[in-house]
Amino acid sequence: MKNRLEELRKARGIKQEELADAMEVSRQTIGSLENGRYNPSILLAFKLAKYFGMSIEDIFIYEEDSE
Repeated sequence: MKNRLEELRKARGIKQEELADAMEVSRQTIGSLENGRYNPSILLAFKLAKYFGMSIEDIFIYEEDSE
C-alpha cells in the first residue's frame, strides 16, 4: 500500500519525531510507514487522517494486485 504521509508531513513542516509524538508511536514507525515497509493499524490510520484533516483514502492508496 502506498501513502502520501511523507509528502503531507513535509508540506506542513512537521518532523518525523513531532508526528510520532502526536500519534503516540516511535519515530521509526513513522519512517517505516513513509518508506512503505509497514502498513498502519486501522486505529493509527484514523488518527493520521484526523491529524491531517483528510480521509484515510486521501493519505493511503490501496493498490490491488493485477493478477
